[in-house]
Amino acid sequence: MMAPAATALGFELRVLAEGPDVSAVSAVSKSPIGDYKDLATLKSFAEGVDVLTFDHEHVPGSHLRELLASGVNVQPGPDALAHAQDKLVMRAAIDRLDLPNPEWAEVKDVAALVEFGERIGWPVVLKMPRGGYDGKGVRIVATAADAALAQDWFNAMSPLLAEAKVEFSRELSALVARTPDGEARAWPVVHTIQVDGVCDEVIAPALHIPIEVAAAAEEAALRIAHELDVTGVMAVELFETPGSGFGFLVNELAMRPHNTGHWTQDGSVTSQFEQHLRAVLNLPLGATDVLGPVVVMKNFLGGDNQDLFSAFPTALAQEPAAKVHCYGKSVRPGRKIGHVNLVGQSADDVDDVRRRAGRVAAILRDGTNAAMQQHSQITEETP
Repeated sequence: MMAPAATALGFELRVLAEGPDVSAVSAVSKSPIGDYKDLATLKSFAEGVDVLTFDHEHVPGSHLRELLASGVNVQPGPDALAHAQDKLVMRAAIDRLDLPNPEWAEVKDVAALVEFGERIGWPVVLKMPRGGYDGKGVRIVATAADAALAQDWFNAMSPLLAEAKVEFSRELSALVARTPDGEARAWPVVHTIQVDGVCDEVIAPALHIPIEVAAAAEEAALRIAHELDVTGVMAVELFETPGSGFGFLVNELAMRPHNTGHWTQDGSVTSQFEQHLRAVLNLPLGATDVLGPVVVMKNFLGGDNQDLFSAFPTALAQEPAAKVHCYGKSVRPGRKIGHVNLVGQSADDVDDVRRRAGRVAAILRDGTNAAMQQHSQITEETP
């Protein structure tokens, strides 16, 4: 999704693709196939590029340091990226910046996990510090007896991260971008809706959020970006906690264009994809104004419909104002394969905008006939 922005700005984009069937290969003409965990492959790929950046956080930090030492312009740098790669490193940094964290501890075994749970109260959340995403690598530990069931995780990776289970009103995301020279801009804080650990919807800007909480969240994200020397786009995922000191707690960091920022493609003056390119190339950043009173982004995951394009006539006719973004991925249940953006004309109509965006997503996910039948049933049951 950075490809159109790169083309518009006149940049040549290259992508190191994991295989010949990944989406980037069809979007970017120069997409050599290689393993990002192999240093020799990375060195070969980086030859002649102006800047090397990322669409995920899993490239080994030791490899990135070697690239830096050889003169490659790596943005964000490995010291910053470590805070998105390792949740223990991130938690320590948020504490150091005196920003609001849940209670947390580094736990090396079941006994340490039990001690943490007994001290702060059950249930607790246990996370793998590295490699988890979309709810993977996260488990709820309800009691001391349940803690013993986590032994397999300690066998696979130690230490782990234990956190207090946060009581929150909703999840938020603060998206910012920063250049190597330190220019930074924030988009409005958004409301994110998760289903089974996966981002399902985003409402931009977050509605009915106290002005001081929204301002504090934006300021916290900008401070994290500056203090950790982040470059490019960064998403700070937050728990809204009314009545607490800041009104929110930091959940996780992502140092790349992020699912909670997909709404910016059609709902902001500058999309997160263009902004990321501007930022890592140290160009002036674009405006982040919202293009309407409310914008809804609705993800669609793989479902019964294996032929997305067969549903396009109905989906696009159903809502001409909707913008559909397909990722070019093979369809399988539960896999993110696209999203729908829709700009509303009034914040008071947010429920209607969500319904309309969801309707388009359902047609694409389930196929025309299934979605129409489901809609008919809902209509008949609604008084």
